[in-house]
Amino acid sequence: MAAVRCRALSKCFVQGEQVITGLDDVSLDIAEGEFVGLCGPSGSGKTTLLNALGGLDTPDSGEIEIGDLRVDLLGKGALAEMRLHRIGFVFQAYNLIPVLSARENIEFVMQVQGVPAQERKARSLAILEEVGLADHEDRLPAQLSGGQQQRVAVARAIVSQPTLVLADEPTANLDSHSADQLMDLFGVLNRERGITFVIATHDARVMAYCRRLVRLLDGKIVSDERQPGQGQTAA
Repeated sequence: MAAVRCRALSKCFVQGEQVITGLDDVSLDIAEGEFVGLCGPSGSGKTTLLNALGGLDTPDSGEIEIGDLRVDLLGKGALAEMRLHRIGFVFQAYNLIPVLSARENIEFVMQVQGVPAQERKARSLAILEEVGLADHEDRLPAQLSGGQQQRVAVARAIVSQPTLVLADEPTANLDSHSADQLMDLFGVLNRERGITFVIATHDARVMAYCRRLVRLLDGKIVSDERQPGQGQTAA
């Protein structure tokens, strides 16, 4: 079964009297366990496509399947359930809750899922160790570096054991060293957990790690190429 399947996606935005094409007849299949980069200049449609795949935005037309779910047919409640249980999101702005510690930020998703408190704590501590922040559990976001905050965000995204992670410009606010560390972490999670990664980026460093690059321009896919990923074993 494909992790992601979309057919003939189109999306337009109206800005004043101007109509902006976000997606223009986009079709794409992503297999389970792939490590895919959506790349292209600002305004190319990569974030619009990522948001459509995650059910954060609704296309004007077309079909989207995540696993066995037809995302474009789901109502708001079912979309929320899908995002909660099947998809992990990583954003460039981290989106951590400033008054919660690293561990509490990670536990928040599980709390919404109804996971018991003892299990939440055990799983959050385990995932903090996995992302290299075992001794930072009680620190607030403001007490962490940008790279550390993004690692907490990644831990929060994967603690619910999603099959798919969608990342939007995850290295945009990181220095080159932190960006490389983050991409190495993504590679480990992809290889060892089999998580499918789809990353929207215009960062050449991130593109070098991806094993497949889907390039967009003006809302269209203009190329789709496989490549050996830097810092990871090619599939």
